[in-house]
Amino acid sequence: MRRLDPPAASPALRLLMTADAVGGVWSYALDLARGLIGEGVEVVLAVLGPAPGARQRAEAAAIPGLRIVETGLALEWTAEDAAAVLEAGTRLAALARAEGVGLVHLNSPALAAGGAFTVPVVAACHSCVASWWEAVRGGPLPADLAWRSALVAEGYRAAGRLLAPSAAFAATTARLYGLAEPPRVVHNGRARPPAAQPPAALPERFVFAAGRLWDEGKNLGLLDGIAARLSLPVVTAGALAGPQGGAIALPNLRNLGSLDSGQMAACFRAASLFVSPARYEPFGLAVLEAAQAGCPLVLSDIGSFREIWGETAEYANPDDGSGFVAAIERLLGDPALLRRRGAAAAERAQRYTPAAMARATRDLYRAALSPQHCQEAHA
Repeated sequence: MRRLDPPAASPALRLLMTADAVGGVWSYALDLARGLIGEGVEVVLAVLGPAPGARQRAEAAAIPGLRIVETGLALEWTAEDAAAVLEAGTRLAALARAEGVGLVHLNSPALAAGGAFTVPVVAACHSCVASWWEAVRGGPLPADLAWRSALVAEGYRAAGRLLAPSAAFAATTARLYGLAEPPRVVHNGRARPPAAQPPAALPERFVFAAGRLWDEGKNLGLLDGIAARLSLPVVTAGALAGPQGGAIALPNLRNLGSLDSGQMAACFRAASLFVSPARYEPFGLAVLEAAQAGCPLVLSDIGSFREIWGETAEYANPDDGSGFVAAIERLLGDPALLRRRGAAAAERAQRYTPAAMARATRDLYRAALSPQHCQEAHA
């Protein structure tokens, strides 16, 4: 009998992924990188925009095998002009060649505009200025956002595959940009950090909110406006000022500032419930973190939240302060319902893990790298 040699092992995929240290993309990129490395992918993480802080560097250093490159290149949503974004894309393409990667994962699709990349590109549709403007302001895009949206559209056309964190946002993206088919839905996943000591002097019972508080899309002004009508104090965590100078005053809320992941986990565990009145939220990582901790949810009635959390949450219209007061007080006034909602949210959160996200993303990479797709992309 002729002896058959074992099949040669497939070469490991080497990937360049982009991230920034300003918002939720940082957490997404680290969780995805951790999962992909577990799937045998070599990951180089190129960081654009402001440099990561000490805590963020420590988080990245804790992932074995992850290589970080701090580029200082412009972010699409903070760049002064289109030339800066196109230059960033060109330099990232050069970095991809220098690193010998076989695939690029862009968490800012506008970086694909200009077509500088010589390997397949997968672009993640986390958010965009056009969909934000439609949800928060409405009407025609102002000039400073229109050119950014045009670059995003060009990046979508240049990318081989697109992914989005919810079907609701995938549909919005396809509609706004005239895509022949919507992006593939890959729900976000989040690693649950161990809880640290909570910040000092937290109230015994409180309503909690967290995220980019300065972002109008988060609609924290509604929560500030109803705080005096609630039976519990409202505590928030996150920055009150954005990287471009925008800021919000929330005098009726107690803000803890930016917390590390362990402190956030402690707050989620201590909170009576978590509330998000967001007008715009393609997924909502803070909501997932709250649910993982068994924190009952009161959310704005928008498509992405309904899709992800179903009947496990209470909902109110993001324009209806009284509706939020009623939903919050309904839970706070019924301890048994409050416990059921917390348990249901925790159970639902088990769907959204980094491992599940990494497997689905890896499948999308395989599709982007398939010989047929590569031939079609270069035809």
